[in-house]
Amino acid sequence: MRKIFVEKGKIKGKFAYVDGKDFHHLIHVLRYKVGDKIVVSDMAEEHLGRIEKIEKDRAILFLEEKMEGNAESPLEVFLFQGILKADKMDLIVQKCTEIGVKRIIPFVSEFSVVDIKRANIDKKVERWKKISEEACKQSGRNIIPEISAPVSFKEAIEKAMECDLAIIPYEKEEKKRLKEVLKDVEDAKKIGIFIGPEGGFSQKEIEKAINNGIVPVTLGPRILRAETAAIAVSAIVMYQLGDMG
Repeated sequence: MRKIFVEKGKIKGKFAYVDGKDFHHLIHVLRYKVGDKIVVSDMAEEHLGRIEKIEKDRAILFLEEKMEGNAESPLEVFLFQGILKADKMDLIVQKCTEIGVKRIIPFVSEFSVVDIKRANIDKKVERWKKISEEACKQSGRNIIPEISAPVSFKEAIEKAMECDLAIIPYEKEEKKRLKEVLKDVEDAKKIGIFIGPEGGFSQKEIEKAINNGIVPVTLGPRILRAETAAIAVSAIVMYQLGDMG
């Protein structure tokens, strides 16, 4: 069954109120009518709702029952992603949302090829949020991942201090394998993953990351594209420490 997300405060007692772009999508795009049912979530709780009334600019849903299922992983994965070209970022946001990533923090680094001053970045962030919301609906997630405005590499490292472990795949690392590093932190609740842009990381950036406790890891003998690495590493971490195993 389809799911729709509403803002907090739109669920009141036994009713949910859908307006704005959500109303337009539900009624004018999906063509829902009075009596049709849909799952409604405010990212705190979910209900099975039935459309009770359609007004000019909002729909009123009667909440028939609370949904008890929770599709969220107990593991919080923070993906720190060097900004890539549009189609690659779209793919990462979509697939990593489906996998279960909780936060996506785009950052600008030394070898970034995207000029955020010319890239109309605010519109891109809004696009990523819409892609993430649609991926949540498709995959049945309860919470839409937070997607922040781009930060500097320094700011990304500072945010990673919230994590129990933060890793940075690096092609010149030869000893620390991802699998082995994850085995040592089986009780971790928050994991940060740093993935570079198309040009990778500079040696200076790797040294800065290591000096701040971020662990460089090898992904094996093959060099992965940035978008492949983001999806693969997120899935491996979720398999090893989350709820995909």
